[in-house]
This record gives sequence, structure tokens and C-alpha cells, in this order.
Amino acid sequence: MKTSFVIVICFFMLAECFAQNIKSGVKIIVNDSVIHDIIPKDAQIEILAAGFQWTEGPLWLPTENKLIFSDIPSNSIFEWTEKGGKKLYLNPAGYTGNVRRGGETGSNGLLLNPEGELILCQHGDRRIAKMNASIKNPESEFKTLADNYNGKKLNSPNDAVFHNSGELYFTDPPYGLEFNMDDPAKELDFQGVFKVDKKGKTILLTKEISRPNGIAFSPDWKKLYVASSDPQKAIWMVYELTSDGLLKNGNVFFDATSITKDLKGLPDGMKVHRNGWVFATGPGGVLIFTPEGRHLGTIFTGEATANCAFNDDFSVLYITADDYLLRVKLKGE
Repeated sequence: MKTSFVIVICFFMLAECFAQNIKSGVKIIVNDSVIHDIIPKDAQIEILAAGFQWTEGPLWLPTENKLIFSDIPSNSIFEWTEKGGKKLYLNPAGYTGNVRRGGETGSNGLLLNPEGELILCQHGDRRIAKMNASIKNPESEFKTLADNYNGKKLNSPNDAVFHNSGELYFTDPPYGLEFNMDDPAKELDFQGVFKVDKKGKTILLTKEISRPNGIAFSPDWKKLYVASSDPQKAIWMVYELTSDGLLKNGNVFFDATSITKDLKGLPDGMKVHRNGWVFATGPGGVLIFTPEGRHLGTIFTGEATANCAFNDDFSVLYITADDYLLRVKLKGE
């Protein structure tokens, strides 16, 4: 009888621990049942790690079988693995100066270049940089790839993506400046979308988006999506690319301004599934769109949600939301 009682207690303790890993108050909001082609009907949002300050820039490292992500206020990058959980990966990550300063100083968007090297959007250092060390043995030594436009310092590069041509596209809002738009150190009088060409030149693509943020290409590399995290004009734009990699025919892909009043979050980071669907963080969580901008549904996180990333076979979506790292298992192939 005593043994049975212990077994029952252990069972409930394990059940409680398991339940704590499933985020409460969340759901998959379905606008079109076709969403279940990728997201299972019984999909749950798992808490993988918590206790950060503001998580961003998730990046799956397939050769290491781990996820890394930024915690911007702590100027750190953390890693997460299935066996080891979370641990510090790199510090400092976004600000390497000696003068103490406030604001959002850490790294934001993270990505790999075609050679498999880590590229960081560094808020505090106001640049796009390459980590000199290997991703397996990270060190806070960096090479600048872009830190100015026509001799004026960038604001604070936020997110970036490589085109298959090898050119690097990035956004440059003011969020990493200590006093944001009113920072006396702000040198550019606009917020831009740029590219770094193969010769290393920084080229302005557009300055018409008030708060450019997340950025991603369509699977055929012919369209560029850009989020605008301006609460007065909370939109995603889509552009066609010219033969020389510039932008043309910009249109509003989706306007979420009206729903920002009732839901946490603004258009932020995004990733594009290999089938062309856009997984875009914004009001409510992660919004899923067809390439035509039809809103199929939302992974509702209950948090202000910053960014997301797929693993290498698209069977998992990792989500950074406020102080959480979350996971949703998908229908991979």
C-alpha cells in the first residue's frame, strides 16, 4: 500500500512537471483549416527556457544541433539543446565598448553566412559584424561588415538575411540607441533598409519604412518581406527584386494596425517556410500568411513575440517571446 502511494505521488509530480512545460493560455487560432497542412491540430506551445529579459534572433545551428538566441538587455547570446537545456553562449554579444551605456545594447538578429560563420546585428556597436571564432568555440571578437552609410553611423541594425547571390540585406531602426529617436548620437535622419554587396559596399534600398524590423526572402529569392514595427502603421511590406538586387513595386503585404490595440506585439522578426508561407511575429504571437498575404491563422503566445526560426527540416518552429524561448512541433517531412 505504501509503495503504491509513492508511485501515485511520483506520477502526479511528473505530470505536474510536464504540464509546467506547456505554456498555459495559448492556442492555435485557425482562420483556414489548410494551416493544419503544417501545424498539427493537437499542436502545443512548449516552454523550453525562461527568465531572460527580452529574447530575440533565434538561429538553428544544424552542425551543432542547437539553437542560439539573443537576450538583448543582458548583451548576451544563449544556447539551448535538448539534452543540456540553456546556457550562456557568448558575452558580450552586441556591445564591446568600455564606456557604460544604457539602452538595448545586445545583439539582435543572428544568421549564418554561406561559409557557416556567425553574423550578428549588434545594437550597441551599431553594426553588422562577423564573429571571428567558429560557431563551435565562440569568442567575442568581431569583424565589421557594415557600420555606416555615406560616412554616417548606422542607427542599430536589427535583422538581416542573405540572398542566394551572397549579398546581405538588413534593417536599421533606432531601437538600440539609448534614447531611441531622440538620441543625440543618431547620425542618420531616417530608418533604412540596406544591402551589403559582394564588394562590401553598403547600399540604401529604401528609407520609406518608418520602423523597419524583420526581413526575409521568398523561397525563389524574387520577393523581399520587411516588417514595420511602428504602432501607428504596423504593416508588412513586400517588394520585388530587380536584376541587380534593388527593390521595386513595394506593396503592403498585410496591415495589422487595427489589431495592435487589443493584442500584445508589433510586426517584428519573421521566417519563410519552404512552401512559401510567411511566419511573422506580430500582434498576438506568430501570424501565418500565404505568399499572397492571406492570414491563415496565428500561433497565439500570450506574449509580445519578437522572432522565430525553423530547424533544418522544418519540423520545429522556435519562438522568442518576451522572457521565454518557446517551441511548436510541426509536420516536417
